[in-house]
Amino acid sequence: MFVLLLVGAFLPPLDFFIVNVALPSIQRDLGASSSAEQLVISCYAALYAVTLTTGGRLGDLYGRGRMFLIGLIGFTVASVICGFAGSPWALVAGRALQGVTAAMMAPQALASAHAIFPEREKPLALGVYGAVFGLASVIGQALGGLLISLDLLGLGWRTIFLVNVPVAVLVVFLGVPLLKDTRAPHASRLDLGGVAFSIAALGALILPLIEGRQAGWPLWAWLSLAASPMLALILWRHEARLARAGGAPLLDPLVLRAPGLGRALLIALLFYAIGAFFLLFSVYLQGALHLTPLHAGVTFLPFGVGFLLGPLSTPFFRRIFGDYVNPIGLGLETLGFAGLACLVAVTHVGAAPAPALLSPVLCAIGFGQGLGLPTLMRMVTERVAPAFSGMIAGLVNSTLQVGAALSVAVIGGIFYSVLAPRHDPAAITQAFVVALLCIAACLGVGSALGLTLARPPASAASPKTRSQRGQP
Repeated sequence: MFVLLLVGAFLPPLDFFIVNVALPSIQRDLGASSSAEQLVISCYAALYAVTLTTGGRLGDLYGRGRMFLIGLIGFTVASVICGFAGSPWALVAGRALQGVTAAMMAPQALASAHAIFPEREKPLALGVYGAVFGLASVIGQALGGLLISLDLLGLGWRTIFLVNVPVAVLVVFLGVPLLKDTRAPHASRLDLGGVAFSIAALGALILPLIEGRQAGWPLWAWLSLAASPMLALILWRHEARLARAGGAPLLDPLVLRAPGLGRALLIALLFYAIGAFFLLFSVYLQGALHLTPLHAGVTFLPFGVGFLLGPLSTPFFRRIFGDYVNPIGLGLETLGFAGLACLVAVTHVGAAPAPALLSPVLCAIGFGQGLGLPTLMRMVTERVAPAFSGMIAGLVNSTLQVGAALSVAVIGGIFYSVLAPRHDPAAITQAFVVALLCIAACLGVGSALGLTLARPPASAASPKTRSQRGQP
């Protein structure tokens, strides 16, 4: 059952990254304008981020297996719309539907891991979840370049969407008889007001972060960012009022006051500072080193190897270091990015860093993130009762998406500020080094925060104590 649910963790990040290398082909084939081209990426990212919490709560209320299958079927339909899109706006519509349906299926695997696995098996389950999630993020760009190069049946870029269809059909065929629903006891109606306010608050934050820099930071972007905290306050007051009235809030305020949860979510926000790296490393590889998209995608593979091995090693490391595995992972990333900055800085401009040095550094960064991701998920989910696992799974995934958007907006903004007005290899290299040091700083802060939440194995709280955290 859990293996099938992991498809929901694999497809959403895969379909985010796989599109990056296909944009030039899409632009040539459909005649997409630059704004439509940007929307192909941003509408998926924005709608996915703002509806993740709702998707997780729907699983709590109506069954995680059921919501996974509904989301997967919708995602398959959306992939077909994208694959056969005859115009840029048909493709944008398909991507928007992909974002919403991905948010319905993505939280269910993490929520189910928290709800169905006994305490001793959770580290392995979360390790596998982290490996699948990370692997999808990394192989997306390489797979996209490969599929476009193969040009199967003359479909070109369309295969990056249509490849989802046979996978989804197989999972639905197996999932209908095998998937069993887990849900919150005493499930009640969905908090529609909370859904509306949460989408408004997150949308006001996410949209300008995704679109603002590309649009030159117009007035609407600043007004939207200013409105986001006010909308968040309205959401909080609505949820508190509903909780006092005995209702079932989308984000239960009592659950969110669980000890340490705020710091754990702040670590999640900083964790995806690496989001800017995927974009800026591609700019460096193709702009400063003039590599092809396929070659650039292949260069990421050592990172992917590390990201695959890290989560699978988590149970072993937890037996030795306990909850310190998360800050150790983030600390390894911090050192890796600092080392990569030094390596790029000392390499001759226009020349690629020596593979014998670059590959181990990228693998170490990936390994650190692979160690950090499942332990971060555990750090967040163990603080609430299993009845709220869907809510917290959606919330932590949404926080990761916000962190990635903030990273691209802020660190990407620093990169382009250092770069302007030059765009030669020397300027790109210098800006990339500055961005790498910014990423290292964010991860270093996350590692330090993780130390404040960590417990060594001998002093770890009992499973019973942990399962009761966040209990209203």
